Amino acid sequence: MNVQTKPADSDPAAIVRDLGQRAKAAAATLRTASTEAKNTALREAARLIRAERSQILAANARDMEAARAGGLNDAMLDRLLLNDARVEGMAAGLDEIVALPDPVGQVIEEWARPNGLRISRVRVPIGVIGVIYESRPNVTADAGALCLKSGNVVILRGGSESFHSSRAVAACLRRGLATAGLPEDCIQLVPTTDRAAVGALLQATGFLNLIVPRGGRALIERVSAESRVPVLKHFEGLCHVYVDRAADVAMARDVVANAKMRRVGVCGAAETLLIDRPALATHAGPVIERLIALGCEVRGDAEIQALDPRVTAASEADWRTEYLAPVISVAAVDGVEGAMRHIATWGSGHTDAIITADAATATRFLDEVDSAIVMHNASTQFADGGEFGLGAEIGISTDRLHARGPVGLVELTTYKNVVRGQGTLRP
Repeated sequence: MNVQTKPADSDPAAIVRDLGQRAKAAAATLRTASTEAKNTALREAARLIRAERSQILAANARDMEAARAGGLNDAMLDRLLLNDARVEGMAAGLDEIVALPDPVGQVIEEWARPNGLRISRVRVPIGVIGVIYESRPNVTADAGALCLKSGNVVILRGGSESFHSSRAVAACLRRGLATAGLPEDCIQLVPTTDRAAVGALLQATGFLNLIVPRGGRALIERVSAESRVPVLKHFEGLCHVYVDRAADVAMARDVVANAKMRRVGVCGAAETLLIDRPALATHAGPVIERLIALGCEVRGDAEIQALDPRVTAASEADWRTEYLAPVISVAAVDGVEGAMRHIATWGSGHTDAIITADAATATRFLDEVDSAIVMHNASTQFADGGEFGLGAEIGISTDRLHARGPVGLVELTTYKNVVRGQGTLRP
C-alpha cells in the first residue's frame, strides 16, 4: 500500500514545516482544479477503500490491540473501531461527496453600481486546513474528502491511538489523487505520533489558514488557548431532550431511547433528559423504563428518583457532563420555560430537542434555544453532516462565526469580491 513516508528529519517542527511547504505548493494546483478531477480522485479513493478493506481492518486491529492494552475507555474504543460496515460507510461517504455540487466558483450574489461597476461574491477555498482529531479513523476519510472537494489542501493529525488505521485510509486518498493527476500532497497525514507536532501545527501561521480540532474538551481547550491560526471549534456535545406535557408517550419513549442509546460515544448522543412536571405521572415511567432496559444508568433529581428506585441521585456535576457512555441525567422542569432555562445554564450549544404535539410550544423552543442545532420530534443523533445531506462533515461547529452546526463543503469555503469595470475611475 502506498503510504506517506516520514521525512528524514525526525524533529516535529521540521516535519510540520516540510508538510506546510508541500501543502502550499499543492494548494496552488488544487485551487483551480476541475470538479471532474476532484471527483475522479474521490471515486478512485472510494474504490481503493473497498478493495483494501482487509488491509485497513488489519491496521485497525493493530490500533485496537494497543488501545485496549493502554486502557482506552469504552467510548473511545467504539470511536476507534472499524468493521466491514464502517469501512463501507467511509467509502459510501466519499461516493456521496462526489454527487454533491462543487461549491467552488459559485456566485453567492451579484449587483451593479450606478457608476457601471459590476460586483459579485464568488465562493473560493479557504486554503490549507489543519484537522486535529482523536480516535476516529473515519475522520481521515471524511475530512480528506470534504477538503479535497471544496478545493482545500488538508494536513491531518489523527490521534496516536488511530495512527495505523489513519495511515491506511490516507494512503487510499493519496492514491486517488495521483490517479486524477492531482498532487498527492493535497492530503497529508502528520507522520509522527509525537505530541509536539500538534504544537507546531498550532503555530504554523506561515501556511495554515484554519485549524479544525475534533475531540474532547481537553483537546479543544488546548487548541483554543495555543493556536495562532484561526480555529473552528467543536466544543462538547452536551445534548438535551425535553419531553413536553403534550408529547406522545410512545414517541417520547422511542426518541429518547434512540437519542441516548443508538451510539453513546457520538457527540449527538443525548446526555440530559428534561421532563415537564405535569408529564411525570404519564411519560416519565415508560421513558425511564426503556432506558434502563437498554442498559442505561439513570441519574435523576429528587422528583425523578421518587418515580423509580433504580434511579440514582444526580449531582450538579451531572448537568454539565458529556458522558459518552450509557449514562443519562434526568430532571423535572416547569414547562418549556424551565427546559430552556436549564439548557441555557448547562448546555454546550450543540444540539437540543423537544418532543411535543403542541406546535406553538415547539416553535417557541426552536426560536429561543440558542444552539447550533435545534430539533422537534427527532432524535439528537441526527446531528450529523451525512444525515443533513452534506455527504459527511468535518465536525459540528459550536462557534458563531463563519460556520455553525455540521461543517460540510459550503462551510469549508470563503468568498472573494470580484469587481468588473470599464476603465471606471473614482471621482
